[in-house]
Amino acid sequence: MPTIMSTRQKLEIIRKVLGLTQTKLAERFGVSFAAFNSWWSGKSKPRSKMQAAIDELFLEVTGQKVIPADLLTAKKQGLQQKSSEHRSVVAEILDNPDVRDQFILKLTYHSNSIEGSTLTEPDTAAILFDNAALPHKSLTEQLEAKNHQTALNYVFDHVAKKEKIDEALVLKLHSILMNGVRPDAGVYRNHAVRITGVNLPTANYMSVPKLIHKIVAIVPKKTSDVVAKSADVHSKFEQIHPFSDGNGRIGRLLMNAMLLGANFPPAIIRQEQKRLYYTYLYKAQTKGDKSQLEDFLCEAILDGFRILERTDIR
Repeated sequence: MPTIMSTRQKLEIIRKVLGLTQTKLAERFGVSFAAFNSWWSGKSKPRSKMQAAIDELFLEVTGQKVIPADLLTAKKQGLQQKSSEHRSVVAEILDNPDVRDQFILKLTYHSNSIEGSTLTEPDTAAILFDNAALPHKSLTEQLEAKNHQTALNYVFDHVAKKEKIDEALVLKLHSILMNGVRPDAGVYRNHAVRITGVNLPTANYMSVPKLIHKIVAIVPKKTSDVVAKSADVHSKFEQIHPFSDGNGRIGRLLMNAMLLGANFPPAIIRQEQKRLYYTYLYKAQTKGDKSQLEDFLCEAILDGFRILERTDIR
């Protein structure tokens, strides 16, 4: 017989995946901490409507939620409509320094933070725009922030010039990102690696060049579903794990180059969504089901539109 999970067990998993305190999780459900704590301790049970909300969020954070195809299609159509309202997204970014700086700040802070950087968003802003040196933070983290800024600017200019998004771009971005950080900047790994925390085989290092060449060959193919293609390339790139370090950041830079090339803004994948992002990525890689990753990317791209249109308040 299948084991039925208690409300407490579901709440513990939700809290861990979302990285929230009990207080913040109570706010997420719109209830008082006292009410939430009563569920947590088992002194009371949520009412049916609230139990349904807990069950739905549990399925979402564990990658079990079924995304209705019509809902996902509607989200993609909405993004395509917004794209059609902008003659050239990348030109808008380059022509408006405030918008460009906001993208550089958000993408650099969140992408590095997902990979373990301890820099706060204000720290990152000071390093990127004031050329500040922070004595309380590691030099490597500060260099990685500046390098990510340089890599993003390279992506913006590369796409604006309508140059190819290919293997040469992947290697160039890695050489920029890891410049002064690693001696193998811009070079594929020559050893085996494991992705921490998941049971997911990566490519044999001798196969990396061939596999990356195969993946980037997908990029120029015409499609009416930009989100699906971006999710497909991103999930495959991350499973190959072509470099000794920097795979996540390079994968997201490559994906954002693809989005810009299709007249979409960069996807803002926030560090507080890290566990959800990894859950959906893993599901795409192991189950072949990219629906939750695509749904997640739709929201991240919408975040990008908010920055582009100056309606972002976060």
